[in-house]
This record gives sequence, C-alpha cells and structure tokens, in this order.
Amino acid sequence: MELFTVNQQTCNRDGVCAAVCPMGIIDWAPGALPVPAMDAANLCIRCGHCVAVCPTGSFSHRDMPVDVCPPVRPELRCSSEQGEQFLRARRSIRVYRDTPVPRDTLAKLIDIARHAPSGINSQGVGWLVLGDRQELRKLAGMVIDWMEWMRAETPEAAKALHLDRTVERWRAGHDVILRGAPAVIVAHAETANRMAATTCTIALTYLELATTVLGLGGCWAGYFNAAVNAYPPMAEALGLPPGRQCHGAMMVGYPKFAYRRLPVRNPSSIHWRMGT
Repeated sequence: MELFTVNQQTCNRDGVCAAVCPMGIIDWAPGALPVPAMDAANLCIRCGHCVAVCPTGSFSHRDMPVDVCPPVRPELRCSSEQGEQFLRARRSIRVYRDTPVPRDTLAKLIDIARHAPSGINSQGVGWLVLGDRQELRKLAGMVIDWMEWMRAETPEAAKALHLDRTVERWRAGHDVILRGAPAVIVAHAETANRMAATTCTIALTYLELATTVLGLGGCWAGYFNAAVNAYPPMAEALGLPPGRQCHGAMMVGYPKFAYRRLPVRNPSSIHWRMGT
C-alpha cells in the first residue's frame, strides 16, 4: 500500500503538502499531483502535516486517513487578547479543594497533553497517574526522607535549597511537597531517549495549561521529581517500568481560590539581530 493517496478529482495541485513536509519526502511539480519520494515510507515521521494542511481534504496518509483527522473549527479560535490573558493568567496552584478529580477528567488532560511537540514526532512520553491519598502521603514523606539524607550527606547543597525549612514545615504538619493535591501526574520516558527531558517538560507544560480549561489547576512537583531521580528508595516506591526515567511531575486538583489579577513580571531581556 502506498504511503499516501491523493484524490485526483479534488486535489488543486498547489503543492502545499510538499512544502510543509518536514522530511521533504513528497515530490511535486507545478500542475502535477504529489507523489511519494524515494524511500518515503522509511523516512516518514507520521506527523500528519500533509493531511492537516490540505485545503481540499484530498490528501490521505496510510497511517492517518483524512477522515479520522477532525477539521479545525474556526469558531473555536481565540482572539489575540483571549490568548494573551489565558497565558498570563496561568498560576501555579498550591491550595486545593478536598475534592477528588474524576479519572475521565485526568484522562482528558493527558489526551490533550499527548499532542505536544515531541521531537520528530517521537511521542515517547509515558504517564503515571497517582490518585490514592495514602500513597501520595507516603511518597511525599519519602521526599522528606531524601531531604534528610541530603542534609546529612551534602549539607551545603541542602542549605542552598532551603531544605531545612522545608523539612521543619513538614514536621509541623504542612504538606509542602504535594500540597494536599488529590492527584499527581508523572511524565516518564525511556532512559536512553536523549530528547526525553525536553519532550516530557513540553508535554507537562501542555498538561498544566489544559488544567485551566477543565476547571482544574496544577503545580510542578519539583521536589518530588528530584527525589525520584536522586534517592533510590523513592524511585523503587514509585515503581516506573524498567528502563524508564521520571522527567517531571505535576500536582493536579481543583483550586480552592480564584485569582483575579495578572501579576507583573520583569521586562524581557532581548538582544535583537534583525539585519537590514
């Protein structure tokens, strides 16, 4: 079966599919139908750009038929003002309502996040969803164990990270590790994947932004991620599949409070090299 097919009756022969193909594996000449280049099947990264860009819906990929790719709905596009406010209004949520997040809602978050860029469409991010409060409390306690180990073994580093104060607050009854969040979502990937840290970070960024549109909030669980990668008992307790590494974790829950203003930030530091 050919890598892709083109409807000869509806194709307008404009060559946009060839123009946007990141691998350059679509051959096209003005007035002609696009055809697969030599070895196209082996070089294709299945990104779907060819199907998505075709203005007439004439292009269908073997692994991504046009009829399974929903059309972009223009009425759902946000204005520049809406987009700016959405991004600027994002807050790290550290105070949550005592309400569990339904499994299907967490699944929806991940379904959105899986569309994040992944480097040549590698899609290598795996997910672990933790929603048992007893397990979350246990894992948070193990993060504190790691901090205690850090204070004993590398006191200067622990001091620089203010781990002493974090441990003291935990001992006083404040969950400064997972903030009482009802769920934590872990992004992991193959240890040998050189792009894993970047792709997991991008995917979690998508996920955090998606929490807002689902009435949720999120916060990066930095201490949690650090402990998993530096403290073997924590890694063992988390129980990722063999050959996988944690590259980030996100607390998720329903915000207890609403934010009503946009905090200011420092001006951007920009060096322009625009030419003439």
